Amino acid sequence: MKILQMNVWTGRIKGAIERFLRENDFDIICMQEAVWCDEKPAELEYFATSVRQIQAASGLKYCAKVSNWGVKVFGGVTMEQGNVVLSRYPIVRDETKLLHGEYVDSMVFEQGNDHAYFAQKVRLENGLTVVNYHGYWLPNPIGDQETVRCMQQVADWIREENSPVVMCGDLNVTAESPAMHTLDFLTDLTPRNHVRTTLQNLKFVKDVACDHILINDQVSAQNFTVHDELVSDHKTLSVEIEIISRGA
Repeated sequence: MKILQMNVWTGRIKGAIERFLRENDFDIICMQEAVWCDEKPAELEYFATSVRQIQAASGLKYCAKVSNWGVKVFGGVTMEQGNVVLSRYPIVRDETKLLHGEYVDSMVFEQGNDHAYFAQKVRLENGLTVVNYHGYWLPNPIGDQETVRCMQQVADWIREENSPVVMCGDLNVTAESPAMHTLDFLTDLTPRNHVRTTLQNLKFVKDVACDHILINDQVSAQNFTVHDELVSDHKTLSVEIEIISRGA
């Protein structure tokens, strides 16, 4: 299976994501900052690349999504922004976990960092568990105690699984941060492959490797790639994985 990790930056670089996906072939895509508007999809898609368009370009049939926040647009309808897992394989279980804040459908951005942060845990028919999380954000990529608290909840949630696991996300912290040490029972492929940065230096001009793909010991990985195609303010990551043990 080939897995893609992608912060889509609310689909701002319109058309680029679709082209990238049509030129490549992935079995599972984990996205953060993905956007959708069920009431007026065409209006949203005039300005941004939506989940609907990404799913069509990827050819992946199955979708699980959770909104971290909504904002009122187009005369008062809600545009959602959140985490999405797309899969070639049927989804047999779809769970979400609130780690911080609370969901609001009319986000006021000046109010800061207290919107909802959800993690996803999706079990596929082939036995793989996929965890997708957009990490608690602070300007400092080392994070703070709240960053650690949120990530510890994700780590504890993963430990409940006796199955092959892959975790993806723009986790907003580097491998050296205390928050990432809560996941030391997983193999983080980003530092293992000596990735210096996962940013495109469009919004944040600095070298920070904050996007990660992690696997447990029931999964093997090869052909880890950092893609330089400009689809977002982040680079995308991909890896080919194989299930080597299915657990219970």
